[in-house]
Amino acid sequence: MVKQSATDLIEFLYESPTAFHSVLNVEKYLSSEGYMELNESDVWSLKAKGKYFVKKNDSALIAFEIGTGDLKKEGIRMIGAHTDSPGFRVKSNAEMVVEGTYLKLNTEGYGGAILYTWFDRPLGLAGKVMLKGETPFAPCTKLININKPLLIIPSLAIHMNRAVNEGLEVNKQKHTLPLLGLVNDYFEKDNYLVKLIADELSVDYRDILGFELSLYEYEKGCLVGVEEEFISCGGLDDMWMVYSGVKALIESPEIKATKMMICIDNEEIGSLTAQGANSAFILNIIERVTMALGLNREGMYQTLANSVMISADLAHAVHPNYPEKHDPTNRPVLGGGPVLKIASSGSYSTDSRCAAIFESLCQVAEVPYQKFYNRSDVRGGTTIGPITSSNLTIPVIDMGSPLLGMHSIRELAAVKDHEYVIKLFKTFYSL
Repeated sequence: MVKQSATDLIEFLYESPTAFHSVLNVEKYLSSEGYMELNESDVWSLKAKGKYFVKKNDSALIAFEIGTGDLKKEGIRMIGAHTDSPGFRVKSNAEMVVEGTYLKLNTEGYGGAILYTWFDRPLGLAGKVMLKGETPFAPCTKLININKPLLIIPSLAIHMNRAVNEGLEVNKQKHTLPLLGLVNDYFEKDNYLVKLIADELSVDYRDILGFELSLYEYEKGCLVGVEEEFISCGGLDDMWMVYSGVKALIESPEIKATKMMICIDNEEIGSLTAQGANSAFILNIIERVTMALGLNREGMYQTLANSVMISADLAHAVHPNYPEKHDPTNRPVLGGGPVLKIASSGSYSTDSRCAAIFESLCQVAEVPYQKFYNRSDVRGGTTIGPITSSNLTIPVIDMGSPLLGMHSIRELAAVKDHEYVIKLFKTFYSL
């Protein structure tokens, strides 16, 4: 049962190579469970116990279930996670011919990927394509997933760089451009990529007005280890938390509080987009929910005063080959349960109240828990936690499941932790 749940996660991630596909698959899941889509341009009419979701830019989604109690009194239980992962995006006019033979694509980095992990792996291509519509202001949207070993970034042989194992400095404009094919007498390099996209979508290439395409690892994730106790997969950061949160939302019972799952985009590049956490998107949806249920702005603020959120992003487990990189007394490990993330710098939103809520929830859920602090001499990362906490002025618990190889093309997690985090999220949505 536990392994099957982990296998289901791997399957979901395989079908979700980009944030756009992640949201599409979440949408399908929600729709099958009776959730109704709302459009931002429509007037909202919500009912008690109603189940709804709204999308933004095809890459962010907020789902919610109206509670049975007084919204002002009971508040909103929120879990937030992000749909995007670090990697590479394809630029326009991407074709580059080298030595009159090799065709490669011009790309740019997205977020803080571990670059060397992308070398010598078969890569697919997926994302969103914009087509000519009825008016310039209403282009047509198509998602694309060329799910085959289409591209590869070859390494330089050690014979030509004898110092490669002493440390490799990777230049994203020079070293990580993927190889697409070989030029021949019948090869038309001009607009090759656009024509490839057009063929895949069965459209006229002249109707393609733009695209957002990402590279991804073609090989599916898998369970590894002596007893298959590990999950080896790309995109765990942070679609693992999106999947677990949505699953918990759907499988939890009706409660007095309104439940909300926030799947936000562009966390890996700072959240400064219309569909990112540092926009008005979350607050706008909360305001519209409260208004549709008959409350005024004062009622919305009363609702927020009784609300709480979990910022669910992944946490660094102690690396068995680099134990010195971690705090000496707070040392989370794979399989040890959800991790509470704390930083006096404010890079994580957890305070003492949030910590108390988290530990109490873990006790009720009967799952083990751990704590993460950065070494005092190391600057760590951040999450959507501080952003949403400051924008909504509510308690936001910064936590995540433990992970090795964060931002690698393939990350490593424990099967046990998948079970633990779903139990924790279900408990959060059930009390």
